[in-house]
Amino acid sequence: MTPRLNRLTWATLDAAARRAALSRPAVTEQPDLGRRVAEIVARVRTDGDAALRELTARFDGVEIDELRVGADEFERAGRLVDQAARDAMDIAIGNIEAFHAAQLTAPIRVETAPGVVCERINRPIGAVGLYVPAGSAPLPSTAIMLAVPAGLARCPTRIICTPPRADGRADPAVVVAARRCGVDAIFKVGGAQAVAAMAYGTETIPKVDKIFGPGNAWVTAAKTLVAGDPAGAALDMPAGPSEVMVVADGSTDPRYVALDLLSQAEHGPDSQAVLVCTEAGFADAVDAEISAALPGLPRRAIIEQSLRHSVCFLVADAAEGIDVANQYAAEHLIIQLKNARQYIDLINNAGSIFLGPWTPEAVGDYCSGTNHVLPTYGFARNYSGLSVRDFQKQLTVQELTRPGLAGLAPTVLTLAGLEGLDAHAQAVAVRLTGDDTP
Repeated sequence: MTPRLNRLTWATLDAAARRAALSRPAVTEQPDLGRRVAEIVARVRTDGDAALRELTARFDGVEIDELRVGADEFERAGRLVDQAARDAMDIAIGNIEAFHAAQLTAPIRVETAPGVVCERINRPIGAVGLYVPAGSAPLPSTAIMLAVPAGLARCPTRIICTPPRADGRADPAVVVAARRCGVDAIFKVGGAQAVAAMAYGTETIPKVDKIFGPGNAWVTAAKTLVAGDPAGAALDMPAGPSEVMVVADGSTDPRYVALDLLSQAEHGPDSQAVLVCTEAGFADAVDAEISAALPGLPRRAIIEQSLRHSVCFLVADAAEGIDVANQYAAEHLIIQLKNARQYIDLINNAGSIFLGPWTPEAVGDYCSGTNHVLPTYGFARNYSGLSVRDFQKQLTVQELTRPGLAGLAPTVLTLAGLEGLDAHAQAVAVRLTGDDTP
């Protein structure tokens, strides 16, 4: 059967139908997932490394003696990753460093009133855990995307957890990528148990303050669970299956659009590829190119599952297409319209935007410089993609002189009186009683 994106005409849909059409494919329902994840987290908190070894054997089918990647494994990984791969990693690291270094901000110092100085200063998060998935495909690019901003933020403790392969080793490309980013504390643990280990610490794995990185439903549930516990660890952002939306007017090669859609569909059966198109003929051409490309793709079976819930919206014009994009809030938004840059100011909701025919989504996944850890499942409405700031805390400082305090005293006394907080008022008044200068 020839694959074809489910096609809908936007103007014919009422509000409820539009909401339904823009909804993401439901993640495979596991009604007891929360309970099972909670059991795993509790087990790791109680039994530490022993629990990690038992859970790794149960879920990954691998017996692990040494949880941490050691010198021999680093050396072996270096032999297995060829020079071309190392060169590609270095180019990606350089571009990502350049873009993320520009995100570093200087301290702010403002004298808001005479004798009243307010400051905002940056501090790195003390310990961060970077989760690098290795399910159906290893992701050395994710190691780079997480480790580079963590390094630029100068987080003192940076560790990586990644699931072991069948041979009990971490994926060599992940190991090499991590080390080239300055991270050599790599642990061969995956899933909810890895999140628990990083959140609470074990005999081998240090406790961290915040956990970063994508993962499956188990990982996401575990990150959410530990983030709700003051003794656990914060999380970077909510996550769901990968997704892309392409807004097109038929002015570009349909092969480009087809392969951008397929590049996200191949991530997993719950991924979603959405085409928003002003021309039905162009949508037909994209369908034809999808059919032509599919037979040569190794992950064809996964793609075909994803395409079952992918969709094409026919819209009246580019403006309506951008409106659909803002409502969907895609993780990846590709603008294949004439003079694509002119639409930037109209786009409010997207994780990362790709402009024009020479900007495939794949460059953002690997090496353009932007981060590929992005909000999915509509969270681009209120979350941003990963940045250096996510690895930092911003502290505020204030310092007043006696005249500065005297100038603000009437304001504090009045507002404290409105709120019935007399100690607040007295803490100011006592400093201004008498002639002594502190």
